[in-house]
Amino acid sequence: MKTLVSFFGEQSELFQELNGKAAEYAKTKNIEFVWAPQNPFDVEDVVEHLNHADAGLIDVEPYSDMIFDRMNDKCKLLIRFGVGFDKVDLAAASRHGICVTRTTGANRTGVAEMALMQILAARRQVMVNRKTVESGVWVKNIGRELIGAKVGILGFGNIGMELAGLLAGFRCEILVHDIFQDEKAAEKLGARFAGLDEIFTTCDAISVHLPYCGETHHIIDRDMLGKMKKDAVIVCTARGNIIDEDALYDVLREKKIGGAGLDVYAQEPLPKDSRLIGLDNIILTPHVSSQTYESLWHTYKKAIDIMADFYAGKELDKSDLLNPDYMK
Repeated sequence: MKTLVSFFGEQSELFQELNGKAAEYAKTKNIEFVWAPQNPFDVEDVVEHLNHADAGLIDVEPYSDMIFDRMNDKCKLLIRFGVGFDKVDLAAASRHGICVTRTTGANRTGVAEMALMQILAARRQVMVNRKTVESGVWVKNIGRELIGAKVGILGFGNIGMELAGLLAGFRCEILVHDIFQDEKAAEKLGARFAGLDEIFTTCDAISVHLPYCGETHHIIDRDMLGKMKKDAVIVCTARGNIIDEDALYDVLREKKIGGAGLDVYAQEPLPKDSRLIGLDNIILTPHVSSQTYESLWHTYKKAIDIMADFYAGKELDKSDLLNPDYMK
């Protein structure tokens, strides 16, 4: 029986239930599931567990030669709980013959739903209206409806497509932007591909689902934000540093756009003295887009399925496999 050690989650009743469920499912795949939550992250403990496991289910902490150099030859697979992998040194993993994968699409519904919620909240000025109630002096803050609006989706992968599907009920005109243009998916979802300039100058709401890399660092900068309509909103549930937070703060403070929503930040946790916190036209959540019971369970299940396929010698999905050169 192969062993999968999971470093994800915290000691709580919810995660005890989820891990118990994962352990039972793993048994059906002839896999022993071991839970070793890292709160805080302990390199010594991680290395010790990986040296007794065949695969590791990892979170957002950095994995590099600092860990790989101390691993024996038992563990040949690391599975990212989620999709972001910028903290994993893929070249180093390949040098050590370690396959790195991710659970693409498992949390798509949870993240897309959060993006939709932030768009709605920003459009209807939820934060401003809450502060109005707290003040005791009621002022009617006029919001905007999403029905029939034009929405831009940056990144048309699993989550972007899911959001497009959710927007169908709002009768929105949907513009999407992605390097890889899946025309069939766009046609099926009633969307069309467009350039960044068209999206930022014409859309009423923009949702960011791009991967974070050198090319996307601050791709949404002061110039791009300056192209947005005065009543338009932008939300990001992807990764921090895709949006230049200083530039976003300025356009929000000056009321140059209608509002924003962030679930991810350049620095996490977001510092308590962040200027963003003082604004009343931005929705701030603590990187919880994928934190629903359903999305968490789907991610555990997919991770176990990936491990079962890997050790059965089956070809892994190309969107999940991050370093195909590991076999060299």
